[in-house]
Amino acid sequence: MKPTILMVPRMPEALIRELSSRYDLIGPMERSAPEFLPEGKERAEAVLTIGTQKTDAALIDALPKLRLIACYGTGIEGVDGAHAKARGVQLSNAADTNAASVAEFAMGLILAIARQIPQGDAFVRAGRWKGNTIERMPIVRGLAGSRVGIYGLGAIGGRIAQLAAPFGVEIGYHNRSRRPELPYAYHDSLAGLAEWADVLVVAVRASSENRHAVNAEVMKALGPGGYLVNISRGIAIDETALCEALETGVIAGAALDVYEHEPLVPDRLKALQNVVLTPHIAAFSESAQKAQQKLLLANLEAFFAGRPLLSPVVL
Repeated sequence: MKPTILMVPRMPEALIRELSSRYDLIGPMERSAPEFLPEGKERAEAVLTIGTQKTDAALIDALPKLRLIACYGTGIEGVDGAHAKARGVQLSNAADTNAASVAEFAMGLILAIARQIPQGDAFVRAGRWKGNTIERMPIVRGLAGSRVGIYGLGAIGGRIAQLAAPFGVEIGYHNRSRRPELPYAYHDSLAGLAEWADVLVVAVRASSENRHAVNAEVMKALGPGGYLVNISRGIAIDETALCEALETGVIAGAALDVYEHEPLVPDRLKALQNVVLTPHIAAFSESAQKAQQKLLLANLEAFFAGRPLLSPVVL
């Protein structure tokens, strides 16, 4: 018999076809909760999910044969890691397979907010462009010579730094630990990095310890000329404090691909003109999706063959 795998959210169709050819695939679930488990749950040895979905103790305990939680993306914040470890359940994620895609999207957001690209698009569409000598948009500082601070210099943050450098910017970072092999300026506090930076990019791994790390104090340090960009997870930013900072001019603007309570986006954010909003699509490139699917399948193959996972997450 084929091993049984539970798919929590619906996965891409190409991946579903591949999984169905190799495994007894059950799901998806309407909600990630025990009462929504499908028939065959008692046979499920692996769960396929994403970090924003809750995989808590109740769900884990409702699956008596569960031995692996495989996250499709890099995020693992929805998984009760302590309970999984106590149950002897392994955890894997997409490692750095989408790092290039997310980093290039981050650069797109930086350029979009700092150079007012969406505002320029709206300006033209509204028929307001009558010639630069009559009416034009405000002049902006631009990126050259500015300082880009990266909160979280992991696989994604490191690639953002590599892409940003040719724009003629200084790069600084705040991390759990200094990375002396890299030429960037290390800051021992997030508030210190924000005070130094003109653009603060949030690329930290989502976890409870990073919840609301970017708070009102950090935004005040970033200042009225600073921009905030988030391609990490929404929980890393205090969204209420962000709305207040944007409304009152504490910071100049923000570009967000992720939100605290997805897919809900506060109306206060939608009403603002100094914000660029996208629907969590930084990893939605063909190359990243193919790489994530390939690694997920390889992890499952290794797991059921009794070999070490290719991208294990240490619990």
